[in-house]
Amino acid sequence: MKKLDRKQMAARVARDIPEGAYVNLGIGLPTLVADFLPKGREIILHSENGILGVGPKPAPGEEDDDLINAGKEPVTLLTGGAYFHHADSFAMIRGRHLDFAILGAFQVSVAGDLANWHTGGADAIPAVGGAMDLAVGAKKVLVMMEHLTKNGESKIVERCTYPLTGARCVDRIYTDLAVIDVKADGLHVVDMVEGLDFQELQRLSGVPLKKLATAA
Repeated sequence: MKKLDRKQMAARVARDIPEGAYVNLGIGLPTLVADFLPKGREIILHSENGILGVGPKPAPGEEDDDLINAGKEPVTLLTGGAYFHHADSFAMIRGRHLDFAILGAFQVSVAGDLANWHTGGADAIPAVGGAMDLAVGAKKVLVMMEHLTKNGESKIVERCTYPLTGARCVDRIYTDLAVIDVKADGLHVVDMVEGLDFQELQRLSGVPLKKLATAA
């Protein structure tokens, strides 16, 4: 079994984003998705600091300090892109004008609860940003995260033990091991990395999983 690396995870997510979608990429891992969107497929990327039409990362030496995403990383602007007020950006989110929000996570529960802003530790820095708005404002929420913590514990849990970002908001989970849909009757495995079988994924996850007919 070979886990997906960060770029491979981003490419896997990008593959599933349909033509014409308006998409917000959360801070951290999700920002990599911009570099792997299929050529010729029109997908409009939104950044909550006030940009529509975010492009891939600029080439080294071509960064513009005034053109950054919500994570303060340099980005490019595609032809037809636009800048606007922060309040207008959140009106787009809260008005449910975004088709997808792609967010990182510390934990996702079997019910689709999302915890991604605070670990609850005394020395942890709370960093909710616009995540709560995105979790409830986007039409679909996709999560990108490593399947296991550094201690080998599953990030997919029966109940979140960290403070929630949103309740029952996650539609699909992308990890370095599998793609899993969150449905009313439980977690459905869409696909897995090569060399990983369902029983091993079940053991690593530690929560009940359902195997789709299309899953290996």
